[in-house]
Amino acid sequence: MYDPLYERLWDFERQTGWQVEVAAQLPHPALNARIADEFAHGAARYDLISTHTKYAPAQRQWLTPLDEDLDAAELAAFYPRPLHLARIEGMLYGLPRNLDVKLLYRRTDLGLEAPETWEGLRRVALSIARPPQLHGFAFPGRESGLFGHFFELQAMGGGRLFNDRLEPAFADEAGRWALGLLADLYQRGAAPAETPRWHYDEVAACFRAGHAAMTTDWPGGFYTYTDPALSAVAGRFDVALYPTGPAGRHVYAGSHTFAIPVTARDRPAALALLRFLTSDDSQLLEARQGSLPTRPAVLTRVRGEAQPDSLQARRWSLLEETTAAALFSPVHPRYPEMEEALWRELQRAIDGSVSVDAALAHAVAQVTRIVAGEG
Repeated sequence: MYDPLYERLWDFERQTGWQVEVAAQLPHPALNARIADEFAHGAARYDLISTHTKYAPAQRQWLTPLDEDLDAAELAAFYPRPLHLARIEGMLYGLPRNLDVKLLYRRTDLGLEAPETWEGLRRVALSIARPPQLHGFAFPGRESGLFGHFFELQAMGGGRLFNDRLEPAFADEAGRWALGLLADLYQRGAAPAETPRWHYDEVAACFRAGHAAMTTDWPGGFYTYTDPALSAVAGRFDVALYPTGPAGRHVYAGSHTFAIPVTARDRPAALALLRFLTSDDSQLLEARQGSLPTRPAVLTRVRGEAQPDSLQARRWSLLEETTAAALFSPVHPRYPEMEEALWRELQRAIDGSVSVDAALAHAVAQVTRIVAGEG
Protein backbone atom coordinates (compact mmCIF):
# COMPACT_ATOMS: atom_id res chain seq x y z
CA MET A 1 0.00 0.00 0.00
CA TYR A 2 2.96 2.34 0.46
CA ASP A 3 4.73 1.60 -2.83
CA PRO A 4 3.23 4.17 -5.24
CA LEU A 5 4.90 7.12 -3.50
CA TYR A 6 8.37 5.83 -4.33
CA GLU A 7 7.75 6.29 -8.05
CA ARG A 8 8.11 10.00 -7.26
CA LEU A 9 11.78 9.53 -6.41
CA TRP A 10 12.55 9.78 -10.11
CA ASP A 11 10.69 13.13 -10.24
CA PHE A 12 12.89 14.30 -7.37
CA GLU A 13 16.00 13.31 -9.30
CA ARG A 14 14.85 15.15 -12.43
CA GLN A 15 13.93 18.28 -10.47
CA THR A 16 17.06 18.50 -8.33
CA GLY A 17 19.82 16.69 -10.19
CA TRP A 18 20.54 14.57 -7.10
CA GLN A 19 20.53 10.81 -7.45
CA VAL A 20 18.61 8.72 -4.92
CA GLU A 21 19.74 5.26 -3.97
CA VAL A 22 17.03 3.09 -2.40
CA ALA A 23 19.06 1.02 0.04
CA ALA A 24 16.21 -1.07 1.45
CA GLN A 25 12.44 -1.43 1.02
CA LEU A 26 11.13 -3.77 3.70
CA PRO A 27 8.03 -4.48 5.81
CA HIS A 28 8.29 -2.47 9.00
CA PRO A 29 9.32 -5.25 11.42
CA ALA A 30 12.17 -6.24 9.08
CA LEU A 31 13.05 -2.59 8.51
CA ASN A 32 13.21 -1.97 12.27
CA ALA A 33 15.50 -4.97 12.73
CA ARG A 34 17.82 -3.82 9.95
CA ILE A 35 18.02 -0.27 11.30
CA ALA A 36 18.74 -1.49 14.83
CA ASP A 37 21.44 -3.87 13.65
CA GLU A 38 23.21 -1.52 11.26
CA PHE A 39 23.15 1.53 13.54
CA ALA A 40 24.24 -0.51 16.56
CA HIS A 41 27.23 -1.89 14.65
CA GLY A 42 28.18 1.38 12.94
CA ALA A 43 27.31 0.06 9.50
CA ALA A 44 24.48 2.49 8.67
CA ARG A 45 25.01 4.96 5.83
CA TYR A 46 21.54 6.44 5.40
CA ASP A 47 20.48 10.04 4.69
CA LEU A 48 16.76 9.46 5.16
CA ILE A 49 14.77 6.62 6.69
CA SER A 50 11.13 5.67 6.90
CA THR A 51 9.95 5.17 10.46
CA HIS A 52 6.77 5.33 12.51
CA THR A 53 5.60 7.29 15.51
CA LYS A 54 5.41 4.11 17.61
CA TYR A 55 8.94 2.95 16.65
CA ALA A 56 10.82 6.27 16.57
CA PRO A 57 11.29 6.47 20.39
CA ALA A 58 13.30 3.23 20.20
CA GLN A 59 15.40 4.76 17.40
CA ARG A 60 15.83 8.18 18.95
CA GLN A 61 19.59 7.84 19.51
CA TRP A 62 20.01 7.42 15.73
CA LEU A 63 17.69 10.26 14.65
CA THR A 64 18.22 14.03 14.51
CA PRO A 65 15.71 16.72 15.58
CA LEU A 66 14.15 18.80 12.82
CA ASP A 67 13.01 21.82 14.81
CA GLU A 68 15.83 24.07 13.59
CA ASP A 69 15.36 22.98 9.97
CA LEU A 70 11.64 23.60 9.55
CA ASP A 71 9.95 26.93 10.23
CA ALA A 72 6.52 27.54 11.73
CA ALA A 73 4.93 28.21 8.34
CA GLU A 74 6.06 24.81 7.02
CA LEU A 75 4.73 22.98 10.04
CA ALA A 76 1.43 24.90 9.96
CA ALA A 77 0.61 23.06 6.72
CA PHE A 78 0.23 19.82 8.72
CA TYR A 79 -2.49 18.73 11.10
CA PRO A 80 -1.34 19.29 14.72
CA ARG A 81 -2.12 15.75 15.85
CA PRO A 82 0.32 13.82 13.62
CA LEU A 83 2.96 16.46 14.29
CA HIS A 84 2.45 15.91 18.00
CA LEU A 85 2.80 12.15 17.50
CA ALA A 86 6.11 12.74 15.67
CA ARG A 87 7.57 14.55 18.68
CA ILE A 88 9.60 12.85 21.41
CA GLU A 89 9.83 14.82 24.64
CA GLY A 90 8.74 17.91 22.72
CA MET A 91 11.28 17.64 19.89
CA LEU A 92 10.28 16.86 16.30
CA TYR A 93 12.04 13.74 14.99
CA GLY A 94 10.10 13.17 11.76
CA LEU A 95 7.61 14.61 9.31
CA PRO A 96 4.30 12.71 9.10
CA ARG A 97 3.51 11.01 5.83
CA ASN A 98 -0.01 9.84 6.70
CA LEU A 99 -2.41 9.09 9.50
CA ASP A 100 -3.29 5.41 9.54
CA VAL A 101 -6.66 4.36 10.96
CA LYS A 102 -8.58 1.25 9.95
CA LEU A 103 -12.08 0.59 8.63
CA LEU A 104 -14.09 -2.60 8.37
CA TYR A 105 -14.38 -4.11 4.88
CA ARG A 106 -17.35 -6.37 4.08
CA ARG A 107 -18.66 -8.21 1.06
CA THR A 108 -21.95 -6.82 -0.20
CA ASP A 109 -22.53 -9.66 -2.68
CA LEU A 110 -22.94 -12.04 0.27
CA GLY A 111 -25.83 -10.00 1.65
CA LEU A 112 -23.83 -8.86 4.69
CA GLU A 113 -24.77 -5.86 6.76
CA ALA A 114 -22.00 -4.23 8.75
CA PRO A 115 -22.04 -5.72 12.26
CA GLU A 116 -22.46 -3.09 14.95
CA THR A 117 -20.55 -5.00 17.63
CA TRP A 118 -17.63 -7.41 17.75
CA GLU A 119 -19.88 -10.07 19.21
CA GLY A 120 -22.13 -9.55 16.21
CA LEU A 121 -19.10 -9.87 13.92
CA ARG A 122 -18.19 -13.14 15.64
CA ARG A 123 -21.68 -14.56 15.05
CA VAL A 124 -21.77 -13.51 11.40
CA ALA A 125 -18.23 -14.70 10.70
CA LEU A 126 -18.88 -18.13 12.21
CA SER A 127 -22.21 -18.56 10.44
CA ILE A 128 -21.03 -17.59 6.96
CA ALA A 129 -17.65 -19.35 6.93
CA ARG A 130 -17.27 -22.22 4.47
CA PRO A 131 -13.55 -23.00 4.67
CA PRO A 132 -11.39 -23.19 2.71
CA GLN A 133 -13.37 -21.43 -0.02
CA LEU A 134 -14.80 -18.68 2.20
CA HIS A 135 -13.76 -17.39 5.61
CA GLY A 136 -15.86 -15.18 7.82
CA PHE A 137 -13.16 -12.77 9.01
CA ALA A 138 -9.51 -12.47 8.01
CA PHE A 139 -7.00 -10.80 10.33
CA PRO A 140 -3.19 -10.72 10.70
CA GLY A 141 -1.82 -13.47 12.90
CA ARG A 142 1.65 -12.13 13.53
CA GLU A 143 3.78 -9.07 14.32
CA SER A 144 2.26 -5.59 14.57
CA GLY A 145 -0.96 -6.69 12.86
CA LEU A 146 -1.80 -9.21 15.55
CA PHE A 147 -0.62 -6.89 18.30
CA GLY A 148 -2.83 -4.12 16.93
CA HIS A 149 -5.98 -6.23 16.84
CA PHE A 150 -5.45 -7.31 20.43
CA PHE A 151 -4.56 -3.76 21.52
CA GLU A 152 -7.75 -2.24 20.11
CA LEU A 153 -10.01 -5.11 21.19
CA GLN A 154 -8.64 -5.02 24.73
CA ALA A 155 -9.38 -1.28 24.85
CA MET A 156 -12.89 -1.92 23.48
CA GLY A 157 -13.30 -4.43 26.28
CA GLY A 158 -12.59 -1.66 28.78
CA GLY A 159 -8.91 -2.40 29.44
CA ARG A 160 -5.55 -0.68 29.12
CA LEU A 161 -2.23 -2.21 28.10
CA PHE A 162 -0.43 -0.49 30.97
CA ASN A 163 -1.45 1.12 34.23
CA ASP A 164 -0.23 4.54 35.38
CA ARG A 165 2.98 2.97 36.73
CA LEU A 166 3.74 1.51 33.27
CA GLU A 167 3.08 -2.00 34.52
CA PRO A 168 1.42 -4.47 32.11
CA ALA A 169 -2.31 -4.53 32.78
CA PHE A 170 -3.63 -6.52 29.83
CA ALA A 171 -4.14 -9.86 31.61
CA ASP A 172 -7.57 -8.70 32.75
CA GLU A 173 -11.14 -9.52 31.80
CA ALA A 174 -10.84 -7.22 28.77
CA GLY A 175 -7.67 -8.98 27.64
CA ARG A 176 -9.27 -12.41 28.05
CA TRP A 177 -12.27 -11.30 26.01
CA ALA A 178 -10.09 -9.79 23.26
CA LEU A 179 -7.73 -12.74 22.90
CA GLY A 180 -10.56 -15.22 23.38
CA LEU A 181 -12.47 -13.66 20.50
CA LEU A 182 -9.51 -13.91 18.11
CA ALA A 183 -8.73 -17.46 19.22
CA ASP A 184 -12.35 -18.50 18.80
CA LEU A 185 -12.54 -17.08 15.27
CA TYR A 186 -9.40 -18.98 14.29
CA GLN A 187 -9.98 -22.27 16.04
CA ARG A 188 -13.58 -22.58 14.82
CA GLY A 189 -12.63 -21.97 11.19
CA ALA A 190 -13.95 -18.45 10.68
CA ALA A 191 -10.38 -17.24 9.97
CA PRO A 192 -8.02 -18.81 7.40
CA ALA A 193 -5.79 -21.69 8.50
CA GLU A 194 -2.79 -19.63 7.33
CA THR A 195 -3.57 -16.80 9.78
CA PRO A 196 -0.52 -17.33 12.06
CA ARG A 197 1.74 -16.85 9.03
CA TRP A 198 -0.04 -13.79 7.66
CA HIS A 199 0.68 -10.11 8.05
CA TYR A 200 -1.37 -7.28 6.46
CA ASP A 201 -0.56 -7.92 2.79
CA GLU A 202 -1.62 -11.57 2.87
CA VAL A 203 -4.86 -10.72 4.67
CA ALA A 204 -5.73 -8.05 2.12
CA ALA A 205 -4.96 -10.43 -0.73
CA CYS A 206 -7.28 -13.05 0.81
CA PHE A 207 -10.19 -10.59 0.87
CA ARG A 208 -9.47 -9.27 -2.63
CA ALA A 209 -9.40 -12.84 -3.95
CA GLY A 210 -12.92 -13.37 -2.63
CA HIS A 211 -11.98 -15.79 0.14
CA ALA A 212 -13.08 -13.66 3.13
CA ALA A 213 -16.41 -12.07 3.96
CA MET A 214 -14.93 -9.39 6.25
CA THR A 215 -11.58 -7.89 7.17
CA THR A 216 -10.06 -4.61 8.33
CA ASP A 217 -7.43 -2.53 6.58
CA TRP A 218 -5.53 0.75 6.47
CA PRO A 219 -6.46 3.52 4.02
CA GLY A 220 -3.37 3.35 1.80
CA GLY A 221 -4.23 0.06 0.12
CA PHE A 222 -7.75 1.07 -0.89
CA TYR A 223 -6.84 1.36 -4.57
CA THR A 224 -5.98 -2.35 -4.66
CA TYR A 225 -9.55 -3.23 -3.65
CA THR A 226 -11.25 -1.12 -6.32
CA ASP A 227 -9.03 -2.03 -9.28
CA PRO A 228 -10.57 -5.03 -11.13
CA ALA A 229 -7.09 -6.04 -12.26
CA LEU A 230 -6.07 -6.48 -8.62
CA SER A 231 -9.36 -7.38 -6.94
CA ALA A 232 -11.93 -10.07 -7.65
CA VAL A 233 -14.35 -8.24 -5.36
CA ALA A 234 -14.14 -4.80 -6.99
CA GLY A 235 -17.65 -3.35 -6.92
CA ARG A 236 -18.79 -6.08 -4.52
CA PHE A 237 -17.64 -4.71 -1.16
CA ASP A 238 -18.26 -1.77 1.11
CA VAL A 239 -16.52 -0.11 4.05
CA ALA A 240 -17.94 0.67 7.46
CA LEU A 241 -16.98 1.92 10.88
CA TYR A 242 -15.36 -0.55 13.23
CA PRO A 243 -17.77 -2.57 15.36
CA THR A 244 -17.92 -1.56 19.00
CA GLY A 245 -16.90 -3.57 22.04
CA PRO A 246 -18.37 -3.52 25.55
CA ALA A 247 -16.53 -0.23 26.21
CA GLY A 248 -17.15 1.46 22.86
CA ARG A 249 -15.01 1.90 19.76
CA HIS A 250 -11.21 2.16 19.71
CA VAL A 251 -9.18 1.75 16.53
CA TYR A 252 -5.47 0.99 16.42
CA ALA A 253 -3.77 3.93 14.68
CA GLY A 254 -0.43 5.50 13.93
CA SER A 255 1.56 7.70 11.58
CA HIS A 256 4.37 6.79 9.23
CA THR A 257 7.10 9.42 9.11
CA PHE A 258 10.33 10.22 7.35
CA ALA A 259 13.33 11.07 9.51
CA ILE A 260 16.94 12.19 9.06
CA PRO A 261 19.39 9.97 10.91
CA VAL A 262 22.73 10.90 12.44
CA THR A 263 24.49 9.25 9.47
CA ALA A 264 23.20 11.85 6.95
CA ARG A 265 26.17 12.99 4.85
CA ASP A 266 24.38 15.82 3.04
CA ARG A 267 21.76 17.36 5.33
CA PRO A 268 20.48 19.95 2.81
CA ALA A 269 19.84 17.17 0.28
CA ALA A 270 18.23 14.97 2.97
CA LEU A 271 15.96 17.87 3.96
CA ALA A 272 15.01 18.45 0.34
CA LEU A 273 14.01 14.80 -0.05
CA LEU A 274 12.16 14.88 3.29
CA ARG A 275 10.15 17.90 2.16
CA PHE A 276 9.51 16.34 -1.25
CA LEU A 277 8.16 13.06 0.11
CA THR A 278 5.79 14.84 2.51
CA SER A 279 4.80 17.65 0.14
CA ASP A 280 1.31 18.51 -1.09
CA ASP A 281 1.98 16.72 -4.39
CA SER A 282 3.32 13.57 -2.70
CA GLN A 283 0.47 13.41 -0.22
CA LEU A 284 -2.06 14.05 -3.00
CA LEU A 285 -0.65 11.09 -4.95
CA GLU A 286 -1.03 8.83 -1.92
CA ALA A 287 -4.44 10.24 -1.00
CA ARG A 288 -5.74 9.44 -4.48
CA GLN A 289 -4.67 5.84 -3.80
CA GLY A 290 -6.59 5.97 -0.50
CA SER A 291 -4.13 7.21 2.13
CA LEU A 292 -5.30 9.66 4.79
CA PRO A 293 -3.10 12.75 4.37
CA THR A 294 -1.60 14.81 7.19
CA ARG A 295 -2.03 18.09 5.30
CA PRO A 296 -5.52 19.68 5.58
CA ALA A 297 -5.26 21.27 2.12
CA VAL A 298 -4.67 17.86 0.54
CA LEU A 299 -7.57 16.23 2.35
CA THR A 300 -9.88 19.06 1.31
CA ARG A 301 -8.83 18.67 -2.31
CA VAL A 302 -9.11 14.90 -2.50
CA ARG A 303 -12.49 14.91 -0.78
CA GLY A 304 -13.65 17.46 -3.32
CA GLU A 305 -12.66 15.09 -6.12
CA ALA A 306 -14.93 12.32 -4.82
CA GLN A 307 -18.35 12.04 -6.45
CA PRO A 308 -21.24 12.73 -4.03
CA ASP A 309 -22.77 9.55 -2.58
CA SER A 310 -19.88 7.47 -3.93
CA LEU A 311 -17.98 4.80 -2.02
CA GLN A 312 -14.96 7.09 -1.98
CA ALA A 313 -16.91 10.02 -0.53
CA ARG A 314 -18.45 7.80 2.14
CA ARG A 315 -15.04 6.36 2.96
CA TRP A 316 -13.54 9.81 3.59
CA SER A 317 -16.38 10.58 6.00
CA LEU A 318 -15.90 7.28 7.82
CA LEU A 319 -12.14 7.85 8.11
CA GLU A 320 -12.74 11.31 9.55
CA GLU A 321 -15.16 9.85 12.10
CA THR A 322 -12.73 7.06 12.94
CA THR A 323 -9.92 9.47 13.81
CA ALA A 324 -11.92 10.39 16.91
CA ALA A 325 -11.58 6.76 18.06
CA ALA A 326 -7.87 6.48 17.20
CA LEU A 327 -5.85 4.46 19.71
CA PHE A 328 -2.09 5.05 19.68
CA SER A 329 0.63 2.75 20.98
CA PRO A 330 2.40 3.63 24.23
CA VAL A 331 5.52 5.79 23.87
CA HIS A 332 8.43 3.81 25.24
CA PRO A 333 12.07 3.39 24.11
CA ARG A 334 11.70 -0.41 24.26
CA TYR A 335 8.30 -0.54 22.63
CA PRO A 336 9.38 -2.80 19.70
CA GLU A 337 10.57 -5.43 22.17
CA MET A 338 7.28 -5.27 24.06
CA GLU A 339 5.28 -5.62 20.84
CA GLU A 340 7.42 -8.59 19.79
CA ALA A 341 7.02 -10.40 23.11
CA LEU A 342 3.28 -9.80 23.23
CA TRP A 343 2.36 -10.90 19.72
CA ARG A 344 4.32 -14.12 20.01
CA GLU A 345 2.37 -15.12 23.13
CA LEU A 346 -0.93 -14.03 21.58
CA GLN A 347 -0.22 -16.21 18.57
CA ARG A 348 0.32 -19.26 20.80
CA ALA A 349 -3.16 -18.82 22.28
CA ILE A 350 -4.77 -18.27 18.88
CA ASP A 351 -3.36 -21.48 17.41
CA GLY A 352 -4.25 -23.39 20.60
CA SER A 353 -0.68 -24.09 21.76
CA VAL A 354 -1.51 -22.61 25.18
CA SER A 355 -4.63 -21.31 26.90
CA VAL A 356 -5.67 -17.66 26.77
CA ASP A 357 -4.84 -17.23 30.46
CA ALA A 358 -1.43 -18.85 30.08
CA ALA A 359 -0.55 -16.71 27.06
CA LEU A 360 -1.48 -13.50 28.84
CA ALA A 361 0.41 -14.51 31.97
CA HIS A 362 3.53 -15.34 29.96
CA ALA A 363 3.26 -12.06 28.06
CA VAL A 364 2.89 -10.05 31.28
CA ALA A 365 6.02 -11.68 32.70
CA GLN A 366 8.05 -10.94 29.57
CA VAL A 367 6.84 -7.36 29.15
CA THR A 368 7.44 -6.68 32.86
CA ARG A 369 11.09 -7.68 32.41
CA ILE A 370 11.40 -5.49 29.31
CA VAL A 371 9.89 -2.44 31.03
CA ALA A 372 12.28 -2.99 33.94
CA GLY A 373 15.21 -2.99 31.52
CA GLU A 374 15.89 -6.71 31.77
CA GLY A 375 16.06 -9.33 29.04
